[in-house]
Amino acid sequence: MAFAEFDDIRLHYLDEGDPKGAPIVFAHALGTGTLLWGAILPHLPPGLRIIRYDARGHGLSSCPAAPYSMGTLVRDAERLLDHLSVREAMFVGLSIGGMVAQGLAVKRPDLVRAMVLSNTAAKIATPEIWASRIATARAGGMAELARASCERWFTRAFMKENRHLPWLNVLTRHDPEGYIGCASAISGTDFYTPTSGLRLPTLGIAGSEDGSTPPDLVRETVDLIPGSQFHLIRRAGHVPPVDQPEAYARQLRDFLRATGHI
Repeated sequence: MAFAEFDDIRLHYLDEGDPKGAPIVFAHALGTGTLLWGAILPHLPPGLRIIRYDARGHGLSSCPAAPYSMGTLVRDAERLLDHLSVREAMFVGLSIGGMVAQGLAVKRPDLVRAMVLSNTAAKIATPEIWASRIATARAGGMAELARASCERWFTRAFMKENRHLPWLNVLTRHDPEGYIGCASAISGTDFYTPTSGLRLPTLGIAGSEDGSTPPDLVRETVDLIPGSQFHLIRRAGHVPPVDQPEAYARQLRDFLRATGHI
């Protein structure tokens, strides 16, 4: 296990693959962590430098007191990539990770040469929705939030087969402070204007049955960036690396080749 120590945070990360390969960085969804990407890794092309990390308040990273701002989460990613001497990475962000991707690409274009905005948006839900979820977490309702998240995240078929249960457990056991911190960051973020100024290769990925960031919302955000691409994965929910890993990895492989990143 590797950790990057900064003045206010200790970030857990995994730096795997070819250390001299083209870097690809993965930023996960709220309530998950580096494990979100495990099923797609065997399907990625050889020769990549693959970097995953746990956001603050998640996984093995430390959990400062809430709330957090999106600027802080972007700064965490920035400091980690500087710590690892990474430049011109392909940055893959899912849900809140996709918001971090947008913010990082605006702030540090030297770090991000191409971007995958997966199951995300420039603005996700409303402050009122996030305030309700934060109140539930503060009242000890992580199990309730976990059940609701699974219903939004996964297809009916996936849940009928009980394949969601490991993720229900992960979400239920998530530190409420970390959830509240990152939920606060999402609540306060509207990236429509800064994202519309980006000019870099961008792929948007959506799940046909995503109840958190529906396909039209993802497409609306991706369309802000001229020349961007959009792909819909059928029979996928909010976390296609989990329920459709081969189809998801196929889109990444195609985009890696199209952008000359491999």
